[in-house]
Amino acid sequence: MTQATAKQSATKKTTRARKTKKTAAAPKKKATAKAAKVKANPAPEPPPAKPAPEAEAPAQLRPAATAQPPKRIFEDFDALSEYLANVTGKGQELVSEFFVKNTDTRKLVPTDGAADPLNVGEAFQEMMNGLAADPGTVMQRQFNLWGDFAKVMSAASRRMAGEEVRPAIEPKLGDKRFSHPAWKENYLLDFVKQSYLTYANWLSSTVHQLEGMDEHEKKRAEFYTQQFLDAIAPTNFPMLNPEVIETAIETKGENFLKGMKNLLEDLDRGHGELAIRQADLEYFKLGENLATTPGKVVYQNEIMQLIQYNPTTEEVAKRPLLIFPPWINKFYILDLQPTNSFIRWMVDQGRTVFVVSWINPEPELASKTFVDYIHQGLFEALDAVLYATGEAEVDAIGYCIGGTMLATALALMAKTNDKRIRSATFFTAQADFKESGDLLLFVDDAQLDAIEKQMDAAGGVLEGRAMANTFNMLRSNDLIWSFVIDNYMKGKDPAKFDLLFWNSDATRMPKNVHLFYLREFYQHNRLAKGEMVIDNNKLDLGDVGIPIFMQAGETDHIAPHNSVYRTARLFASKGNRNVTYMLAGSGHIAGVVNHPSKKKYHHSTNESLPETVDEWKAGAVRHPGSWWEYWMEWLNRISPGKVPARIPGAGKLKAIEDAPGSYVKVKA
Repeated sequence: MTQATAKQSATKKTTRARKTKKTAAAPKKKATAKAAKVKANPAPEPPPAKPAPEAEAPAQLRPAATAQPPKRIFEDFDALSEYLANVTGKGQELVSEFFVKNTDTRKLVPTDGAADPLNVGEAFQEMMNGLAADPGTVMQRQFNLWGDFAKVMSAASRRMAGEEVRPAIEPKLGDKRFSHPAWKENYLLDFVKQSYLTYANWLSSTVHQLEGMDEHEKKRAEFYTQQFLDAIAPTNFPMLNPEVIETAIETKGENFLKGMKNLLEDLDRGHGELAIRQADLEYFKLGENLATTPGKVVYQNEIMQLIQYNPTTEEVAKRPLLIFPPWINKFYILDLQPTNSFIRWMVDQGRTVFVVSWINPEPELASKTFVDYIHQGLFEALDAVLYATGEAEVDAIGYCIGGTMLATALALMAKTNDKRIRSATFFTAQADFKESGDLLLFVDDAQLDAIEKQMDAAGGVLEGRAMANTFNMLRSNDLIWSFVIDNYMKGKDPAKFDLLFWNSDATRMPKNVHLFYLREFYQHNRLAKGEMVIDNNKLDLGDVGIPIFMQAGETDHIAPHNSVYRTARLFASKGNRNVTYMLAGSGHIAGVVNHPSKKKYHHSTNESLPETVDEWKAGAVRHPGSWWEYWMEWLNRISPGKVPARIPGAGKLKAIEDAPGSYVKVKA
């Protein structure tokens, strides 16, 4: 065989192999197209499948014992070529779509000058004015920085010479960014780390010590300064991050290709804006492996569905339990999986549990108001519980903004002598917003005007991603930069983590509801001041005389525990002696969703309500583990009586569909 003939034969074999490979992949593409068609034209949902035997885990959760490790992209030239072609093509599509989208957006939203929706420029202008007004202090601070850097360089040089040297500066307790041993063992990385920490500490303290600034502007400057410092951390640069370097060596650089693919997919999902995936968005399915507590939707209107859960005990408490979750997020944070579900646990405690599932509003609901949510959400839910059970009185729970609404409704009900709610429990909820933390930085007039324009451009609703991004900024290292490193630098697949999936399942909000919340509560704090008027009634939380239980989280960055304490004091302001404040370990989510079986965290109790939260802490008793059982004892004490278990749909309200219902499945 001649050399040319051999070459021609080899070419034919390669061509046949590629055709075979393409043919083998065809069914997969066809299935994908079919799935897309089904998603676009959904058929009626089939009846729920029978659960698998408990002795055997679902197939998707069982490890594949005989699975072979995937072949590296760099070891297969054809696979690498196809991968690069796909990434390049997707990148070109996204760039084109991004420019078209932004052109359309500029036509919809007129701008005056440079866009600065967060009003960062004004905050930093105030900071520069403060620096200019005190040049002596600036000079002293500059000398301090040089001195601190000299200490770092001296320690580094001595260490390079072989000495055992104590670091000039250490990361703060709980800072996970520098946990890799190389940040200590490698003296060059240690020098980079200490240089960054020195500069970050200097800049933060310099802004904090500025005098003559408006206090609100100063706090905003501090917040945005911290955002800047978080962004420039050496851990966010691949060539300085030892974890990224190790991954690159282990995968032969494949992590960067996968990271680019993840980046493009997130840009595509965000329609040109980066929508960072915190969890595997395809793995979890509501009603299948999340939100699985059995129940029925027994009532619905245009803004909510009401779910009643199946009993697991022969007798239940006389009063039903009605839960109002936040409409900023979806209710199934309280029903993630059986092992951590608050709803399932409450059902097992012998309570008839109802929960409101809020609609994910489209622009046609843009005109809905905060008062509509009280009337159509809270009051209609109370009516529905009466029809479903025959009970006119309930115990209520409000979570976060659901708790703010519940507090407002209770003050209104006190004015109208409406006694249907006989006790109220609040999960990390505020009604006094004077000390409500960093979220106050987002509610000046300029930012609210920018938010209003943004909602107008979206048809009168706030897109769910906008609020999620704000919450993520409050903990940017944990909720932004850690995922940038994992997803885009290490090329990791998103985790199968139920809590992070829920955190990514954002909801929209009607314009009027959201602006009322930000202006009347955050900006003007009218309810706490006794200035809020609803239905021609001037509201006062001190008028609420029912038993109140306030739960707060020690490290809550959304509803700070001192702010929740102020709310508890408001309820007790006119002599209500049945107001209980309890402080749980952890934050806004983990501080609430803490099943007793996990034996995690702790909680502190104190029966008195002294003037300040620090005094309360000084007299509090700390207990290990979850607070749920402590609260259950409180609820049983103030809500006695037993009746036969109630079956959803057996009363005057018939079952509409299975829990978790259809409203919660609508994606933003």
